[in-house]
Amino acid sequence: INFENNPRSTKEENEVTTSSTPATQLENISSSVEMITDASNADSSSDSPSSTPVKLRDITEIYARCNMSIIEPENFAEASKDKAWKRAMEIEMEMIEKNETWELVDRPSDKPVIGVKWVYKTKLNLDGSIQKHKARLVVKGYAQKPGIDFNETFAHVARLDTIRTLIALAAQKGWKLYQLDVKSAFLNGVLKEEVYVDQPDGFVTTNYEDKVYKLKKALYGLKQAPRAWYEEINSYLVSCGYVRSTSEATLYCKTKEDSGTLIVSIYVDDIQCKSVSIPLVASEKLCKDDGSEPTDENEYRQIVGSLLYLTATRPDIMFAASLLARFMHCPTKKHYGTAKRVLRYIQGTIDFGIEYQKGKEAILIGYCDSDWSGSQDDMRSTSGYAFSFGSGAFSWASVKQHSVALSTAEAEYVSASEATTQAIWLRFVLEDFGELQTEATPLMVDNTSAIAMTRNPVFHQKTKHINRRYHFIRDALQDG
Repeated sequence: INFENNPRSTKEENEVTTSSTPATQLENISSSVEMITDASNADSSSDSPSSTPVKLRDITEIYARCNMSIIEPENFAEASKDKAWKRAMEIEMEMIEKNETWELVDRPSDKPVIGVKWVYKTKLNLDGSIQKHKARLVVKGYAQKPGIDFNETFAHVARLDTIRTLIALAAQKGWKLYQLDVKSAFLNGVLKEEVYVDQPDGFVTTNYEDKVYKLKKALYGLKQAPRAWYEEINSYLVSCGYVRSTSEATLYCKTKEDSGTLIVSIYVDDIQCKSVSIPLVASEKLCKDDGSEPTDENEYRQIVGSLLYLTATRPDIMFAASLLARFMHCPTKKHYGTAKRVLRYIQGTIDFGIEYQKGKEAILIGYCDSDWSGSQDDMRSTSGYAFSFGSGAFSWASVKQHSVALSTAEAEYVSASEATTQAIWLRFVLEDFGELQTEATPLMVDNTSAIAMTRNPVFHQKTKHINRRYHFIRDALQDG
């Protein structure tokens, strides 16, 4: 509440802020607001700008909507002073010991010992109240050296297209869908390499201060932790009779005549303003050098990163998010303002979602489109596609094309070719689900010239310069 323009700002009102209890503060501030309202009403007959009616809200509503500032400890010394954080660290250590993650050994002379640190995070409920204090012991993975304490680090991660495909199909078929969260998943990965870490602050074993821990299983922060976890869950599912998909490495299926089919998909979840009706201004174009001043690069990247994460369930901002992502380096005030507009759009559409309906015929349908020379910097076009089973979309993308299109027909042709590759991959995934697409997948294109170029296998003047890989769509059409 801003009292700067109140002519009745006196010592009596200033004393409001020195009340001893929040309840007294709330009562006194409410009285002050009433006095300001009365003063405004008394001068309402004046024609001066200061007599303009002011819209005031109840102070209890404002007080209830205030965001509480929660300061998390930056190091062990700070956290050790609070009982809640001490208990959170104890819980983390109990989990590590229960999982038989390490064993206490003598400090090796021929192997490096990696340091560890505590990371603290406050988990909140939807209403802003504290759910729990979470402490996590993290390895300083940046000190690891390739070939010494780690080798392979690559781990498969499920594509969100796969997750949404499964959800859409389950809704359409009326299947039972379960979600399971593996607590401290990375701690289950068994290590093949020899890795040694220091004893953590606050939990150094008495009389064994010189010893270190030899890891038998992974800790968060290790470069090979994701791979170790994936190999562990992969070997377990295979031993249980599940068959891994050849099209999606994190998709497993198991079929029995007496009990039906089980499908398992593994994925990683680490997931104030006036609203507007559309995320972008249709006539506005963005470019690297737009003449405006540079903005805070770090904050811009945080906003765009959050928007890209949100595209997992919001196809309506896919184009806007991918467009803004092109200006991560040296963004300007105009780019920042455009990003804020997308946030305003989200604020007004916070209850939007994707509806997957039961009973619809499970026929894969694709839609594709493109703009022509939408990028002002390199004059390249942008391709976009979406796929559904007749209800909600479950697979979508918006990607800049690799080459400059000389016409709208060429831009649409390239977009259709890229959508075709996605359609074929989705057909493979659906086959793994047991939903073989016996009929050809219809792909909706709104450019007659592009459709004609697809159906006509002859290379002529208008198509001879198109990259050969985009003519893949012709083979797909001929193969049905």
